[in-house]
Amino acid sequence: MPSIQLTDVSVRALKPPERGQETHWDKSLRGFGVRISQGGTKTFVLVNGANRQRTTIGRYPTITLSEARQAAKRILAERTLGKTRPKVVAWDDAMERFLSDCEERNRPNTVKGYRRLLKKHFAFGRRHLSDIGPDDISHKLDRLKHAPAERNHALVAVKIFLGWVQKPPRRYIPHNPCEEMVPTKRPSRKHVLSDPELHAVYETARRGNDSYSAIVALLILTGQRRGEIGSLRHSWIDSSQRTITIPGSVAKNGLEHTFPYGDLVAGVIAEVLERIPEESDCLFPASREHVRGKPTTSFNGWAKAKPTFDKLCGVTGWTLHDLRRVFATNLAALGVMPHVIERLLNHKFGSLQSDGLVSAVAEIYNRHRYLPEMRAAVALWEKKLTELPFSP
Repeated sequence: MPSIQLTDVSVRALKPPERGQETHWDKSLRGFGVRISQGGTKTFVLVNGANRQRTTIGRYPTITLSEARQAAKRILAERTLGKTRPKVVAWDDAMERFLSDCEERNRPNTVKGYRRLLKKHFAFGRRHLSDIGPDDISHKLDRLKHAPAERNHALVAVKIFLGWVQKPPRRYIPHNPCEEMVPTKRPSRKHVLSDPELHAVYETARRGNDSYSAIVALLILTGQRRGEIGSLRHSWIDSSQRTITIPGSVAKNGLEHTFPYGDLVAGVIAEVLERIPEESDCLFPASREHVRGKPTTSFNGWAKAKPTFDKLCGVTGWTLHDLRRVFATNLAALGVMPHVIERLLNHKFGSLQSDGLVSAVAEIYNRHRYLPEMRAAVALWEKKLTELPFSP
């Protein structure tokens, strides 16, 4: 295709071809041009050298004509001086390098989260990193507008990934295309289920004979996080001492957490162990009922299971994390001291002050595990659950 004088006006006026792609070369800078696809996407490119090496500079209008021309001149200058630029990298290749690097620096659960979010929500495959702009990222995030929490998690993951590929020594892209994107603001949740609502949820969970129902029952009974209970292993349970130990690699705050359990939890665990294969250490292995998985893979069918559960219990507008708030709120109402509740929840812990709050200063010195106090609190909570009023 003959060269044209590329200007802001001429670039805007370019029409997409009926099929494939066309490249319009700039008269004023040899090898520099703009490629336009049949879908209308315009990308600045540079072809240079004896082997006609093609470099993708960036997408218009994310990068202006002036910025692209300056970048092309810089590339040409660097090559003249013997400097090299990073090779063109595909999205999937960069993502695998990022995840491999994370495995050396981050906790397994963090890497697992990055992998899930990037692969599930940003399936760009073999597309070049430099061809992916803010519009592409926004389009993926827009699909999650009805799931603001998931959207925010996805945005954080892709921001961290693209920041990683931008920084030296990689420099696969000149700038992070989602640098200016902000998380969706979410109102702070304060919902606490009423006693009749809690009764309906708990009774439905106890009547169920599936993994999700058992998880809900244990969340109510223990106040732990859903990921920690969903990942529960038989080897973490000490049936003689009636304790469960969540390893630091699984706990959200990275701190190993041992807490006691009572008769109601023991009953749930016994029923679960009767259902799972003997060779599985996972109490809640992924099942074909919700998601493809191996016996060693923990339950992850959250999104599909909850709507069905809500219909069965008749309670709506609540989340699994609300059960943790229910646990803490009710223990406080039963007279359990704040430092004991905090220990049961595996929050950062300190010492009790005269106003009933906890001081972070003594966290280093106070290593008392409060197991007797926690056992007493668990007994109060299980007694409360057995006395809950029925829904009207």
